[in-house]
Amino acid sequence: MRKTVHKLEKVMKPIYKRILLKLSGEGLMGDKNFGMSAEVIQRLAGQIKEVHDNGVQICLVIGGGNIFRGMAGAAGGMERAQADYMGMLATVMNALALQDAFEHNDVPCRVMSANEICEPYIRRRAINHLSKGNVVIFAAGSGNPYFTTDTAAALRACEIGAEILIKATKVDGIYDKDPVKCADAVRFDKITYHEVLVRGLQVMDSTATALCQDNRMPILVLNIDGEDTVKRALSGEPVGTLVYQED
Repeated sequence: MRKTVHKLEKVMKPIYKRILLKLSGEGLMGDKNFGMSAEVIQRLAGQIKEVHDNGVQICLVIGGGNIFRGMAGAAGGMERAQADYMGMLATVMNALALQDAFEHNDVPCRVMSANEICEPYIRRRAINHLSKGNVVIFAAGSGNPYFTTDTAAALRACEIGAEILIKATKVDGIYDKDPVKCADAVRFDKITYHEVLVRGLQVMDSTATALCQDNRMPILVLNIDGEDTVKRALSGEPVGTLVYQED
């Protein structure tokens, strides 16, 4: 069942020092049917700025589904690898738009790409940027076709030593069935990787979930539309659904 969580009355100290935040491309659309909403981008940048100013090192991976989704292109008859490369370019466009919003909010930000459009992704360089206080956006997915931005987020989170991977979507957590179609859908507060995979729950693609499981990388799924959901989650408030490894 859905739960209403009240705002914190005072600012709490973040419980994580380094995080990777995965944003869906669709989440950047707002009420639009295509493209980006300037209002949504500015709101996200403002919320992330508050977290950044609290001393949290932040990396982001952004999907490209608001502009072009590789799977959809392949389903339309386009060769899969070609469609995925186009999808990677869509993630770069989203990354550059968010970088601009960060810089207008006086947040230093670097975009690192798995292809040659932006600064190339190099693990040591990414960690160095974080240590200098820069927000880092990883664009172009993993740089390879057949892998989603969910998998790229899981890969980068493990590579740079994030303490948690936060996936911000249009729902407020993980449900036992589609909450949009089923009024009786029940939301989990916590769930193990194993149960997610066995139940076939659409948290992230199975490759991303398995990678997080193998590396004991916790996943927190929360609503991208909340005013301060990320900040509240980092303060330890119960927000969304946590995917964890059962000992």
